[in-house]
Amino acid sequence: MSKLKTINIKGKEYVEVNERIRAFREMYPNGSILTDMLSNENGMCVFKVQVINDGQILATGHAYEKEGSTFINKTSYIENAETSAIGRALGILGIGIDTSVASAEEVTNAVNNQKEDVKDLPADKAKDKLVKAHKDGKLKEVFFSLSTKNKEELRGFANDLRAS
Repeated sequence: MSKLKTINIKGKEYVEVNERIRAFREMYPNGSILTDMLSNENGMCVFKVQVINDGQILATGHAYEKEGSTFINKTSYIENAETSAIGRALGILGIGIDTSVASAEEVTNAVNNQKEDVKDLPADKAKDKLVKAHKDGKLKEVFFSLSTKNKEELRGFANDLRAS
């Protein structure tokens, strides 16, 4: 298996879920990742994921997300919960856990939830910061470190950068 790419969050390396899935597919080409939404009530979504190979359950993971609790969860809390549960199940299987079972997405989400006073930057300064981050391969990490207002203003700009 090839080495898994990581991203640095607060001085610690984390493996993103897409890297964990890629590694799982290399290790178990006939394996399955089964997702099950256990509930979605009052803006709270809970997922259970089972990682299976040859009919045997290799690992199980759970995750929940609350609608609107983060910028991304305003529109994608269901997808975020499913992705986190997949990352946790693959982590429990031993994929991408050199430093933590938590995926990069989970940690970024937790860090952003803990931030109280992230200052808004003037739009031009925030754009410059995103352009530099894109050149350094850290666009996602820097985007999620911006204030909620900056993220709302610059989502399209960041997506255009990512696509370039």
